[in-house]
Amino acid sequence: MTTPARFFCADAARLRGDPLAGTAPYGSAWVLIEYRAGWPSNGFDGLGIEPEVKARVLAAARTERARVLLIRRHGRGRPDVPPRWAVLRYDRDGAHRQVWGTWHHDRDLGDVVTALGGPGEPDHPPVVLVCTHGPHDPCCAVRGRPVAGALSEVWPQLVWECTHVGGDRFAANVLVAPDGVYYGGLDARSAVAVVEEHLADRIRPDHLRGYTDLVPPQQAALSAVLHHTGPSGRHDYVIEETVRDEDRWRIHIAGRLAGLSAFEVEIRAHRAPPHRLTCRGASLGSAVSYEVTSLRPG
Repeated sequence: MTTPARFFCADAARLRGDPLAGTAPYGSAWVLIEYRAGWPSNGFDGLGIEPEVKARVLAAARTERARVLLIRRHGRGRPDVPPRWAVLRYDRDGAHRQVWGTWHHDRDLGDVVTALGGPGEPDHPPVVLVCTHGPHDPCCAVRGRPVAGALSEVWPQLVWECTHVGGDRFAANVLVAPDGVYYGGLDARSAVAVVEEHLADRIRPDHLRGYTDLVPPQQAALSAVLHHTGPSGRHDYVIEETVRDEDRWRIHIAGRLAGLSAFEVEIRAHRAPPHRLTCRGASLGSAVSYEVTSLRPG
């Protein structure tokens, strides 16, 4: 009797040619909690910490629309150094805010709640998060861990493994925060090249899923502009107008710097046939993709 081949959602997505552009989840704030033991499949929600503390953190995160992620250094880090937590925020004016602390006891995580309501400190280097959340989806571990290892060798102070960031089928996924930039479909070699360019403020469209302060059609439109013009800085272009007509969008994108053009991009949404979109999901799902039907100087 032949044993059926194991299903991997990232392999299936590549065979289908699932597009990356327009798949970054919306959001501008992140709570990071270093946790070196095994991660539950549902991340922070599944930790056995004091229920009152957990409830306070989750409530504050919901109020600020922040995603809570468990993090750890590749290789689990040094046991003699206390675990850290952070609140990262991306403001619409382009300012980055970060607050960092340490925790020894569950009650120390109450400081996260205070930090979520505070202003934060600017001018910290960004954090590079690699999803390696195997209990949530095997592809995240199989594809994410080699990427985390390769990036950690080059930028050991910036890189953390993290729990589920969304889009398992695009593993390996990398989120640069609080820049709010998602990359997907990476391997060890391409990840180093992508992050190197990102840290030099040259965002390439090849593995770009999108900017988290934009909605999916805007993400797809901006990706199309970058494919047309070449790599650009995180804040080189701005969405000036978005007009929707049912499943179509007309999006005006302008360059903020001298010499950068403006563009009119037309986008159409398509819903794909149902497929298994995750390794563990038994039911089928139908993903939405965004087709660029027109891109012209505007």
